[in-house]
Amino acid sequence: MAILFLGLALFILVHLIPVYLTGLKGAIVGKVGRTAYRGLFSLVIIGSIYVIYLGWTSTDVAMVYSPPTWAFHATPIFVLIGFVLFFASQAPTNIRRMVRHPQLTGVTFWAVGHLLANGENRSVLLFGALLVWAVVAAVGSNRRDGAWVKPEKQAFYKDIVTVLIGVVAFVGFAAIHEWLIGVNPMPYVAG
Repeated sequence: MAILFLGLALFILVHLIPVYLTGLKGAIVGKVGRTAYRGLFSLVIIGSIYVIYLGWTSTDVAMVYSPPTWAFHATPIFVLIGFVLFFASQAPTNIRRMVRHPQLTGVTFWAVGHLLANGENRSVLLFGALLVWAVVAAVGSNRRDGAWVKPEKQAFYKDIVTVLIGVVAFVGFAAIHEWLIGVNPMPYVAG
């Protein structure tokens, strides 16, 4: 569990630097350049994800709470919304006119969905920590950026394309979830 905690702490702290420690980010960019900063940032994030994986697979599983049976049906809906919002954050869509931080909001939906369906210690730590991070990062981003200026209105087809990309990505990830993560995301569908 300590390894999982370490990986999450690294992932979260590095992601909070541009939100709460803008001076530190500026100093690093000033010394190494924007491209090198992005490369270093990416390497640290990839490393933290690997440490999270190691922590996840090495943690002795113990139940913290029993999820309600209906949660297994609600979780895919929450995760699907999370996927769509994740892709909406990278595209010019009207979704970005409705949601100030679509990527962080998507992580929130994803984490809540997983907390509904998973009551073991490693899931509570992983998804609980990422839920807290998403909320703290959104609040910090709002403070850093000031008043929200909504993006310009976009053609509706861009929203449709973004939703379709999110759905395809969700279905694809659900198909490899058990192989990649070791957990069947939809056990009630398995034949």
